[in-house]
Amino acid sequence: MKPTISIEYCPKCGWLLRAAYMAQEILTTFSEEVAAVALKPAVVSGTYSIFIDEQLVFDRKTMGRFPEVKELKQLIRDRISPGKNLGHSDRNAT
Repeated sequence: MKPTISIEYCPKCGWLLRAAYMAQEILTTFSEEVAAVALKPAVVSGTYSIFIDEQLVFDRKTMGRFPEVKELKQLIRDRISPGKNLGHSDRNAT
């Protein structure tokens, strides 16, 4: 069964476009590996968290920043498709 990626974002902070952009990047890279990418408006202000199914992958409050797209792709790849080559987004690519 393919996992679902969820991006929980603060609508009051205006982070919908950031979440939508990251969802697009995830779907472009992992179109065959994921069932869906869901955008979820958060109840708690300042929230920007990314989950694979129910497992937290990245939390803005904990990290003190937003994830870089390259970093996010690596985090997702490492959990759902460890052998996948990310091309220019890969750690070892130059």
